[in-house]
Amino acid sequence: MFLQFKEQVTSILSDAILAAGFEVDDIILEPSPHADIASRVAFGLASKAKQNPKDIAEKIAAAVTIPDGSYVEAIVTTGPYLNITASRKYVDEAVLRIRSEKKGFGGGFCNGSIVMEHTSANPNGPLHVGHIRNSVIGDTLTRILKHAGYDVEAQYYVNDMGRQIAIVSWALSQFEFDTSKKSDHAIADVYIKANADLEEHPEKVAEIDRRMQLVESGDDATIDSFDEAVSLAVSGIRETLLRMNVIHDKFVNESNFIRNGAVSRIVDEIKATGRTEIDNGALVVDISDYGFEKTLVIQRTDGTSLYTTRDLAYHEWKGEQAERMIDVLGADHKLISGQLKATLNAIGKPEPEIVIFEFVSLPEGSMSTRRGKFITSDDLFDQIEEQAYIEVEKRRPDMSDEFKRQVANVVGMGAVRYDIVKVSPEKSTVFDWKTALDFEKQGAPFIQYAHARACSILKKAEDDGIWDPETEVDPSVLVEDTEVALIKKMALFDKVIDQSARELKPHIFAIYARELADAFNQFYRFVPVISAEEEDLRTNRLALVDCARIVLANTLDTLGIGAPEAM
Repeated sequence: MFLQFKEQVTSILSDAILAAGFEVDDIILEPSPHADIASRVAFGLASKAKQNPKDIAEKIAAAVTIPDGSYVEAIVTTGPYLNITASRKYVDEAVLRIRSEKKGFGGGFCNGSIVMEHTSANPNGPLHVGHIRNSVIGDTLTRILKHAGYDVEAQYYVNDMGRQIAIVSWALSQFEFDTSKKSDHAIADVYIKANADLEEHPEKVAEIDRRMQLVESGDDATIDSFDEAVSLAVSGIRETLLRMNVIHDKFVNESNFIRNGAVSRIVDEIKATGRTEIDNGALVVDISDYGFEKTLVIQRTDGTSLYTTRDLAYHEWKGEQAERMIDVLGADHKLISGQLKATLNAIGKPEPEIVIFEFVSLPEGSMSTRRGKFITSDDLFDQIEEQAYIEVEKRRPDMSDEFKRQVANVVGMGAVRYDIVKVSPEKSTVFDWKTALDFEKQGAPFIQYAHARACSILKKAEDDGIWDPETEVDPSVLVEDTEVALIKKMALFDKVIDQSARELKPHIFAIYARELADAFNQFYRFVPVISAEEEDLRTNRLALVDCARIVLANTLDTLGIGAPEAM
């Protein structure tokens, strides 16, 4: 809705600028506390026309012609600014379109194919708190881009042949594997023991080096041992991801690119550029003309490839699968991702778009999988769900234990996802479960409760025989300030999806979700719904509640958060 309103504003202003005797400049539209949208186009025209921007704005406003049936009500000046208000038609159609389009409201305006790579944690143990920001950002971006209309495939790139996996495969032959534990946790146990053993007996490192050479040369027994280790870890990781409602369409093994010759081919392509040289026995790439003083190693002295080499082959393949590639990576990947992009550019291959995020931590401090100093995502989720259960029990002591557990699960996972995604990716954050689960702090429980309240209102109205979802409505009777404000906030859905998709910043959408819930609560606080005396008004207010339910559900779904009907 809002994107169409914006298009109409742009068209009307363009015509008015020409009619006022000026050349059309970039018409940048921005939010305004005084109107639905504003333009400062007069500032840009002032220097060219050598006139006062206030005078230019007034001339443009005087030349405005608004077509019949427009979403634009008026364009007026406030000093040098042009303030634009939406028409009643815009408000009424928003209600009608939400009711008719439902899940499709505010989407489907983009096209194209995208491969989104996210999470891709090493399969040497369970996901820990340091990983889940990657998962939540990547999954939320995938959902945003899909709602915008893109064909998105989410991929997990499995490091199934790096040094860490060589250690895990060796560890499985040296230490007992605890089958009573979740498989990724049991893998972490043997991995930690193996690292301790290797530190105590450095001579055993040669066994790890030998395994890496054997797997790259195609030794079947070694490949099988690597595959077994990776399968056990990934199986457990997938369980954790699904618990978070994080969905990957495809798990891609890096070993594929060794076995199908893609790594050898890309090394040859890089050599053909004349950028490679031998440095202390290793093959390196000179990308100094791209601003990197440090060369990129693509082959070890023993001839084996590195993770980076295989990653280059993976990206070459991804570039053939879709029109765009997006990688979600931690801040520690800034250098290597820049080198990867430069190398791909040097051989004429498509480059990925990189979303860099700073890390999420807990008050407890740092984490390390190698030394076993970490808090697993599973442990965190268990703790969060228990705390959520306590909060639900406080509010609904009369309900069954099954109900409380179910709501605690939805609220707990929602709290984790929202608390992580609400912060801009480039900012570091500390996850605090007390804040995340606070129903009054406008986090996930606050948004979920708004949805549950809408469902409760509609259920009561249906039970009382005063609401039928198929009833035709006349939104023009909804004229109270809080009613109009709620409708306009819902109509912004496509604008926020568009901005979040273009900027690849899911926190923008998370902020909108909170504002939408607040707008609904303000409406319900100040306007009687079921108790409205006039039947027509009551029906249309119930229709507005239904619209809020739909858009809140869509918003929560886009955030990957459950939308409970009761809390």
